[in-house]
Amino acid sequence: MPGLTSASGLLGLLKEPDDQLRCYALQKLDQFVDQFWAQIADSIPDIEELYESSTFKERKLAALVASKVYYHLGEYDESMMFALGAGDLFDISAGSEYVETIVSKCIDEYISITSSNDLIEHAERTGEDSTKEQQRPIDPRLQDIVERLFRRCFQEGDYKPAIGIAIEARRLDVVEEGIRQAGQKGEKAKAPNVEGVTKSVAVELMEYVLNIAMGVVQEISLRERLLRLLVRLFLEMPSPDYFSIGKCVIHLNDTALAAKIIVDLLEQEGEKSRHIAYQIAFDLEASATQEFLQKVIEDLEKLIKERKGFSLEEEEKKDEEKEDQEDTDDKDTKYPWKNIRSILRGTKSIELHLEFLYRNNRTDMDILNKIKDSLDARNSIFHTALTFSNALMHSGTMVDTFFRENLEWLGKAVNWSKFTATAALGVIHKGNLKSGKKLLRPYLPQSSASSGSPYSQGGSLYGLGLIYANHGSDVLDYLRKEFVANQDEVVQHGGALGLGVAGMATGDSALYEELKVVLWGDSAVSGEAIGLAMGLVMLGTADSGAISDMLTYAHDTQHEKIIRGLSMGMALIMFGRAEGADELISQLLDDPDPILRYGGIMTIAMAYCGTGNNKVIKKLLHVAVSDVNDDVRRVAVMSLGFILFRKPSAVPRMVELLSESYNPHVRYGASMALGIACAGTGLDEATDLLEPMLKDPTDFVRQGALIAMAMILIQQNDQMNSKVTEIRKTFENVIGDKHEDAMAKFGAALALGIIDAGGRNVTIGLQTPTGSLNLPAIVGMAVFTQYWYWFPLTHFLTLSFTPTGLICLNDQLMAPDFKFVSNSKPSHFDYPPKIEEATSKEPEKIAQAILSTTAKAMQRAKRSEKEKKEKEAAQRKEDDLMMIDAPETTPGPSAEGDKMDIDNEKEEKEKEEKKEGEPDKKKGADRTRMDKEKVGYELQNLSRVLPAQLPYINFPQNSRWEPVKKPAIGVLIVHDHENTSEVTYMDMLSRKKSETQPAAAGAPTTPQREGAAPEIGGAAAAVQILNTEDDEGEDAPVPDPFEYETDTE
Repeated sequence: MPGLTSASGLLGLLKEPDDQLRCYALQKLDQFVDQFWAQIADSIPDIEELYESSTFKERKLAALVASKVYYHLGEYDESMMFALGAGDLFDISAGSEYVETIVSKCIDEYISITSSNDLIEHAERTGEDSTKEQQRPIDPRLQDIVERLFRRCFQEGDYKPAIGIAIEARRLDVVEEGIRQAGQKGEKAKAPNVEGVTKSVAVELMEYVLNIAMGVVQEISLRERLLRLLVRLFLEMPSPDYFSIGKCVIHLNDTALAAKIIVDLLEQEGEKSRHIAYQIAFDLEASATQEFLQKVIEDLEKLIKERKGFSLEEEEKKDEEKEDQEDTDDKDTKYPWKNIRSILRGTKSIELHLEFLYRNNRTDMDILNKIKDSLDARNSIFHTALTFSNALMHSGTMVDTFFRENLEWLGKAVNWSKFTATAALGVIHKGNLKSGKKLLRPYLPQSSASSGSPYSQGGSLYGLGLIYANHGSDVLDYLRKEFVANQDEVVQHGGALGLGVAGMATGDSALYEELKVVLWGDSAVSGEAIGLAMGLVMLGTADSGAISDMLTYAHDTQHEKIIRGLSMGMALIMFGRAEGADELISQLLDDPDPILRYGGIMTIAMAYCGTGNNKVIKKLLHVAVSDVNDDVRRVAVMSLGFILFRKPSAVPRMVELLSESYNPHVRYGASMALGIACAGTGLDEATDLLEPMLKDPTDFVRQGALIAMAMILIQQNDQMNSKVTEIRKTFENVIGDKHEDAMAKFGAALALGIIDAGGRNVTIGLQTPTGSLNLPAIVGMAVFTQYWYWFPLTHFLTLSFTPTGLICLNDQLMAPDFKFVSNSKPSHFDYPPKIEEATSKEPEKIAQAILSTTAKAMQRAKRSEKEKKEKEAAQRKEDDLMMIDAPETTPGPSAEGDKMDIDNEKEEKEKEEKKEGEPDKKKGADRTRMDKEKVGYELQNLSRVLPAQLPYINFPQNSRWEPVKKPAIGVLIVHDHENTSEVTYMDMLSRKKSETQPAAAGAPTTPQREGAAPEIGGAAAAVQILNTEDDEGEDAPVPDPFEYETDTE
């Protein structure tokens, strides 16, 4: 029908009684509906009438025409309903905009219905309140369209969109069907992955589903079902991906499955399966809680008894009784099982990280000395700031020489400054499990003597907990005994913090009850720490009884410090519980007490950490601009960092306007949100937002910006981020500025400690290298932010530090001495230069100001003296040659002399310009040298490898050692291709140091040092100072009695 200009004729045919005419009209209208939809819209009732007529043969065609008209009218719901009525005539394979829009609408409707029904079904199955909602029926026509879409995707090999829709619709049967179909076809991926390996489509799809489950799915029940499906599919493969299974096991909290996989691997023949078992055990240890690992060990013990007939615990006791463990007869058969046990207990990885930090320590002591010289130690906030800076810089390195070299400064610590300084020893020696208790023994409470400062005793208990952080099985009984036995509230405060950090996530109900009994004493000093410790012990358990007890006491007590500790404790108990914490969150946010509302916001941060949940983000932003309390608004903005740390690039855009708020508390929260979410990334957008805040008129905003900037730029150098040197100078300038506020100086000192933390060998990582939540790091960061109220909690930041070392171990769990390659320029990931290297230039000479008249007089004097010398020389020459040669005319000195003077002046100016331009030329030379650097250099085992450097790490093909998986930060098991040849191992320097440390019960004046151990003895040297009770002076004399006479007397 060419040249059709109107649809009125066709619309008239719709009213004819003949069905053939009406069918003809509908067919033509379907062809021209996109052109004449406005005209057809007036006759839409006639088309609907044809669709509703049961006798009309082309009802589906009428529905299709009506659907298209409604689509053009923008009525998508009506359009979808008529498209469903069109049945097979609605071709989902057509690529028109209409089809894509309606299919998308159908998918959204289908997902809405199925997800709602799934939630109701899950609530009924678990016995939770489902608000008595009824499941909505699914239209079979809607189901048909979605099923057709799935079949089409599978036929075309476009699996990922179908699987994504199936996950959202809770159709795990479709997910499984897609993966199995891909496996049966045996298709290979179109392109190799980032490792250069071309995997099968089935494996690629399983990894895709795993990433969605770990990073996108927010509903816990759906995530668990997905992970169990993946575990089943992985185990059915000919060569299962055990590392992916390990990730699933941690999230499922299935200890029995973890133990079974390890035992199955160890029972297989060959070193490769044994090495995979070791690597899985290390990955579990790095990601799981103490409670989880302990249960895995117990399940492992049961399986070994059933299958092998011996007990690991009994074998370990036998080994302890034997003097020479290497000569045991059963080493070849039982050592793998013992190795697994030692890995899961965490002692092996802690020892290796301690060795890495001690061996590679690059702390710049000149920075600490500059801070000490700039800050007056008589001011407690400055003394505490330097203590924190020293502790963070040396965290885990066992290098405590700063204390020994600055005993006079240390002697100025009084009261809580002494508490903080003693606890700092625990930060410095964190992970020194073999001699940690021996090191702190002189400071710990002594049963036989009542002397000693309670502040150093409390600090030592806190420090002991930090040494055994998250691995406190060896000291929990001792800490518990001292906590219960001491009645001094300062000692109880330190003991509670030590118990909390050492017993983190153990779920020990007996320990919780002991803490609760002391809490009922209603001491403000110890109560705050106890509330926090209760949360740490019950971390992530969501124990309803504990929540009820803590909330009730928070309402009963009058002490704000206790309420604050309990509110943080409740937040920690709900760690990772997502929607399971919604009831408590609502209850706390509706409370009139602002401290409990603060706790409600922290509960959101802990329960939804790393989820990126949009509903939660909206709630936080609402509270940030609506709550009447500044503390609550500040923590609401700051909590965005915890929610979004998996997507750091999204945070700067979100807090950009908040960083310019009129309220300084909101600005501070924005800076800390950037620091938490973007820690260790060096993100330019984040530093650009923080730079103006470094000059904020409010002191605590500058403090937050300084700390956040250090967290972002940790382990960054000028090659990775050009602002590093400038920012470091800013930190130093703030500390050296006499007119700067104390709070900003405190922040700058902390910033210098953070940016060089752990001897410049750690980063802040809130997720593990395997992608799961780093529980100690998140908890440490959350408690660290409470330094706003209580400075000693700053030490918790050490829990967030992740050593960035590549530690390769062989079959004997020992570190072989070999090298691997980094395919990058050495300067790109190098340590920042030390401060003396940056300031080792000679002092510049200041040019002397000379008046123009003086300069002219000096030039005339030089010229006349030069003319005189030239005349004398010429005269001598003339006298010598008078008898032989004809007399020569001496050239006029004026022109030549002037010319020479001008040349000399030019040379002097050039020299001065050259001196002025030396720094720029040096920079240019450095840049040229960096440009000329060769790409690729060797690194020794146990070397620092930054997360950004991992893609460049390579093990040569002809290397003796081959890693069992892609290189990642932490412990990596390597396979030896030359089993017969002898292996050279690396010396454990940290072990030698800890063995030579003095174990003084008193206080030696100078530690005994041998050979290359200059760092030994800082803790021992400080014993006398820190254990000395503070001199509070004598009590004032009682005044003499006096009589008071009134006017009436």
